[in-house]
Amino acid sequence: MIEMFGLGWRVAMRHWDVYRQNFLANISPTVSDPLFIVIALGVGLGAYVTEVDGRTYLTYIAAGLTVATALWTAFFETSYGFFIRHTYEGVYHAMLTTPIGPREIILGEYMWVAMKGAGMAGGVTVVLLLCGVVEPRLAWTVPLTGALVALACGGIGFIASAMVKNINQFQTVYALVMNPLFFFSGIFFPLEDTPRAVQVICYASPLYHGVRLGQTALWNDGFGGALLHHGPLLLLAAAILCPLGWIAIFPKLYK
Repeated sequence: MIEMFGLGWRVAMRHWDVYRQNFLANISPTVSDPLFIVIALGVGLGAYVTEVDGRTYLTYIAAGLTVATALWTAFFETSYGFFIRHTYEGVYHAMLTTPIGPREIILGEYMWVAMKGAGMAGGVTVVLLLCGVVEPRLAWTVPLTGALVALACGGIGFIASAMVKNINQFQTVYALVMNPLFFFSGIFFPLEDTPRAVQVICYASPLYHGVRLGQTALWNDGFGGALLHHGPLLLLAAAILCPLGWIAIFPKLYK
């Protein structure tokens, strides 16, 4: 078991070594996208929407966007990223000629998306703190929430990677699965005002529970209650989706 974790860590560090070679180019979309959404919607639309739940619209959307970065980071790593490394670059085939096996590869991928999700969520939080639109007191919890969201959404990416036949088919998953998770997560409007059926579906989303934790932390409002309610549900989502992703992608590493 210790050896498996050690080899999995080497897989994660391999990805980090590749990633940091173009570090600024790699992080710029993840950091700039939420920032421009905040500017476009929070400042632009916020001039017409006076407040939501007693907060300015800028403050309302900013908190949830920190956690949403973990969703996109994890999904793209375990879908497009995995597919390219597996199909075009032959990275995993090379790894399998070493003591590293499929279990270590998948474990390393999960380690990597957890670290990257935490780092990206934390990075966006720092940017928003510098802009003065979120509260700093519980900001340290956002990377932990980002890591859990990344693990759950990484499982979704692995399931997609196991099902697609070519890289273009990821666009269907992106359009019909990930986009709804993002737009109906409570980031842009309270889900309490949506139809009951929509609320039930969204309640099954790991991002929704992560967003609620991020919001209450960065608003410094009701985090303890949110942690007791949404924390276990986010852990449950990760505990279900991670093994499902593992089971789905395991056979593909032999192809």
